[in-house]
Amino acid sequence: MQILTPHVYWAQRHSEIFLRVDLSDAKDLDISVQENNTLQFKAQGHGAKGDNEYKFSLEFREPVRTEINHKSTQRQVDIKIRKQEERWWDRLTLQEKKPLFLAPDFDRWLDESDAEMELQAKEEEKINKISVESRVRKDPYLGLKRGYLFMYNLVQFLGFSWIFVNMTVRLFILGQDSFYDTFHTTADMMYFCQMMAVLEVINPLLGLVKTGFFPAMIQVAGRNVILFVIFGSLEEMQNKPVVFFVFYLWSTIEIFRYPFYMLACISTEWKLLTWLRYSLWIPLYPLGVLAEAVAVIQSLVIFDETRMFSVPLPALLGGSLSFSYTLQIYLVLMFLGFLCEYWSVYLFGPQAVIQMKLP
Repeated sequence: MQILTPHVYWAQRHSEIFLRVDLSDAKDLDISVQENNTLQFKAQGHGAKGDNEYKFSLEFREPVRTEINHKSTQRQVDIKIRKQEERWWDRLTLQEKKPLFLAPDFDRWLDESDAEMELQAKEEEKINKISVESRVRKDPYLGLKRGYLFMYNLVQFLGFSWIFVNMTVRLFILGQDSFYDTFHTTADMMYFCQMMAVLEVINPLLGLVKTGFFPAMIQVAGRNVILFVIFGSLEEMQNKPVVFFVFYLWSTIEIFRYPFYMLACISTEWKLLTWLRYSLWIPLYPLGVLAEAVAVIQSLVIFDETRMFSVPLPALLGGSLSFSYTLQIYLVLMFLGFLCEYWSVYLFGPQAVIQMKLP
């Protein structure tokens, strides 16, 4: 009988690690945590290679407790391990590159801020069981903060929904002709939504959300360059079909992102919405980057011809420095950011997506 490695899926909370071993009808289970902080698993069962003996080992990034809770079913083996210190790990294993047999368990996955929200919800449930006299709210402005974030996400959801519905209806009625007047029919609402998005940079500074300041600033600034500098300042770009694709991809992402956070403000989760919010990002993010890149490339010639935003050079050098050179650097940085984002997901799983998570 061959000794093979099963497929293993993992997720985490601040205090626990969850492993799901894709092994049905498992028997002769031997699961233990060694002194070197390594999990050893060995069992017989039906896996990807049929009925065989399967085993694997995982050296955890940080110390865990030796007590292991596991449950074997007809479909899988579920393992729960407690961390010695309750904190969030940026990856599961000590080595940076994850093993080939290891993958995220999307059914149980939460990123760091979602896990904190879940933890906070559990704490609030405990508080609600205590008598009214003993209840003490740590943050007296928590309700006000949540109300503000709820209204912000609601307004953004309505704005992007209007853009999405407007563009969809015009596409069905006018067909490809709707590509050429997208800017003139939806730009005002897009301007409003993107100016509102500046609050997503301010909110982390005020401590209203746990998202990092720099990821929020990079995303908002990148979109505003496309909207205000390339589309807003160049009339020649406003009638191009690329405007339709950029606006449509932006609005498609946001009509799922904003209601997700809106419901989170009231400690409510809709599993279908959660799945859509994190799954649609996978194809829409690269498509959005591609559409933005096309817009930048098409604008280079126009900036060279019009000399708009050009920087005058000293008389000794003569002429001026075209703004297109700045956009070329921006284009390179945009693709580097895209590659880094997807590389992070490959190495560390969906927690890398937290960089895109805004209020």
